Amino acid sequence: MLRHVSAVAVAAALSYLIVPAPHGDRIVRVYGDLRTAENVAVIVPGSDTTAATFDGGRAKPYSTPGGGARAVLAEARALDPGAGLAVVAWLGYDSPATVSLGVLTEEAAEAGAAGLRRYVAERLGGKRVTLLCHSYGSVVCARAAPGSGVAGVAVFGSPGLGVSSAAGLGGVPLWAGSGSQDWMRRVPKLRLGPFGFGPDPAAPSFGARLFATGAAGHSDYLRPGGESLRNLTLIALGRTGEVSRG
Repeated sequence: MLRHVSAVAVAAALSYLIVPAPHGDRIVRVYGDLRTAENVAVIVPGSDTTAATFDGGRAKPYSTPGGGARAVLAEARALDPGAGLAVVAWLGYDSPATVSLGVLTEEAAEAGAAGLRRYVAERLGGKRVTLLCHSYGSVVCARAAPGSGVAGVAVFGSPGLGVSSAAGLGGVPLWAGSGSQDWMRRVPKLRLGPFGFGPDPAAPSFGARLFATGAAGHSDYLRPGGESLRNLTLIALGRTGEVSRG
């Protein structure tokens, strides 16, 4: 059953913008009241994300960082009108182009991970933080997670994490989801020299906690009304016992 949240409630969310850095398309925007939130979800997007597609420019608005953040915030308020959640849409790294060698290596992810760790430490100290990481963004999160103090990492549509198992995240709880209609499922999960990111984190042998995504395609994980969005929001709220498992 679909849940509805008034447009007025969503529009009332406080939003703070850090303008793009001088080099590259880097934007960080907060949805909700970060001052009072106990829980913070940080959405880390994948390849081909720029200032032009941060909050628009795509047929599916919820597939952008800004649209996805609003979807998570609305879902949290539908689950619990008093939910103390803020959502950060974090494009704090140079997202590689989908058609490029950069998307097959960890170079952009390593640089992005350093920035993500700094952001969590300097801006989100004292909060319970969950990283929600899409596609190539999951590689960024896997690099950033060890020692970051985040409460958990949830990856979806991942090409691999650059580690051989969930233990590679240094003890940070890992959730993984893979939609049945996601083309990423057909991409071989290999590492050949500097290219590729190793095994699929959504494979049972990897050791992640699997959450149900339904028939999500690669850009559908944060679709309003979808099972994936509900589960990711529950993970961000710390209500993991209510997550439907994949």
